Amino acid sequence: MNTGQSIGVFDSGYGGLTVFKSIAKQLPQYNYIYLGDNARSPYGDHSFETVYQYTLECVEWLFEQGCPLVILACNTASAKALRSIQQKVLPVKYPNHRVLGVIRPTAEVVGEYTSHRKIGVMGTRGTVNSNSYLLEINKFFPDIEVQQQSCPMWVPLIENNEHLNPGADYFVQKYLDQLLQKDADIDCILLACTHYPLLIPKLQAILPSGIELLGQADIVANSLDVYLKKHPEIAIKIAQESKRRFFTSGDTETFDQHASIFFGEDVQSDKMHLKV
Repeated sequence: MNTGQSIGVFDSGYGGLTVFKSIAKQLPQYNYIYLGDNARSPYGDHSFETVYQYTLECVEWLFEQGCPLVILACNTASAKALRSIQQKVLPVKYPNHRVLGVIRPTAEVVGEYTSHRKIGVMGTRGTVNSNSYLLEINKFFPDIEVQQQSCPMWVPLIENNEHLNPGADYFVQKYLDQLLQKDADIDCILLACTHYPLLIPKLQAILPSGIELLGQADIVANSLDVYLKKHPEIAIKIAQESKRRFFTSGDTETFDQHASIFFGEDVQSDKMHLKV
């Protein structure tokens, strides 16, 4: 028997909803709580310490809501906060809780999508500067060469719902060109930010033939499915009532308007009050 608890899904804003959408589709039976820290997003340009503090506060809030398992559906939080939370916080304060990220599951399978063994990673400054993907991909596929490109304008464009307008074309083309100038033989581009799938129509329109765009949502959903099967002691705690709740640290009306774009259906959120 489960204990009526939920799986927590966290992101700095809206992007994690693209991951949550895939998780809820693949594992619809579980209860979920989604939290977007919109009041303090985007995380991409914040320091490691700031991202760690923000992420830890939100993770602990989800623990308080009854989430024994939290998914950091945010590359920046996964890059800058996950390891410290897993190694320093959980063993001491929450030994029965688990926090997972999006970088390792992606790194474990990325080698299946490249024949040239050359991959491009497009992400926020925070994710790129952390070199997390370089390190993780090298663990599993030391033969793969990785080029990285930060895309600082993409998240603001997406969060302001300007990403499909003609004005966004310049920045989409600019960062793609900068990446491909580093290595013309790249045959797989990893969208290492959960916001970026909303740019796929524009990217596909200008992408040279022979290059595959790789999003993370289905990869993370598959990984979570496998994790829960391997860890029945965690899975048994999660209620199977198909309930979903959404929270934001920002304005709920604004969140609901934007969230539906990412999640693919209407969203009604409640306010999460920050401890500041």
